[in-house]
Amino acid sequence: MTVKYFSMFSGIGGFELGLEAAGKLTDTNFECVGYSEIDKHAIQTYERHYGHDQFGDATIINPATIPDFDLLVGGFPCQAFSIAGKRKGFADTRGTLFFDIARILNRHKPKHFILENVKGLLGHDHGRTFRTIITTLDELGYFVEWQVLNSKNHGVPQARERIYLVGHYGAEPGRPVFPFTGSNAAHLEEVTQGVSDSQRIYRPTLARTLKALGGGQGALTGLYVDEPASIAAGEVLADD
Repeated sequence: MTVKYFSMFSGIGGFELGLEAAGKLTDTNFECVGYSEIDKHAIQTYERHYGHDQFGDATIINPATIPDFDLLVGGFPCQAFSIAGKRKGFADTRGTLFFDIARILNRHKPKHFILENVKGLLGHDHGRTFRTIITTLDELGYFVEWQVLNSKNHGVPQARERIYLVGHYGAEPGRPVFPFTGSNAAHLEEVTQGVSDSQRIYRPTLARTLKALGGGQGALTGLYVDEPASIAAGEVLADD
């Protein structure tokens, strides 16, 4: 089975890696019809690994130019909703980028979407921001589920809580996705001793933690890598 998808705010290809892994488990071929990203460093790394068509800035994409697809994925910018930021939400330009996702969903009506953001999105502006997002998606015809997941419970040696939203076009989903259970933080075992926490190695994933050298406001944070082998080996890259 082939599932065509469009990737927004793609970064270095986190969703792409996830879909590749899911495809192997489900005998599904996930075919990317294009991606959207503006950070030059992220694009450099992304294009080192993938040959997908680049659609550029999400705010100026003409949805009619995107080939038809079945699934939209995207980790839309979270600075506007993070507890670490000024929490301006939709008053912040970065917050309104959600509506560019909505524009493309409205034009193509893909069967499914998967969106990701920081946990702080849930409580921003006393829940009104999240309600606006859910209401917008509902008006577009999507049944929406969501859950906060912590990376430490899924084979990653980092505690990072993120909210995931899954949408199914139509009144009801084919089958419920959330709540997602079966996670286990205890199965990670450190195989190194006497080294700094930025160099620790864990199994069975053999994921290495990387400490950020800076954060926010354009500073490099360990997000960008040049060696394809580092991603293939499952390195965990800090993004905030």
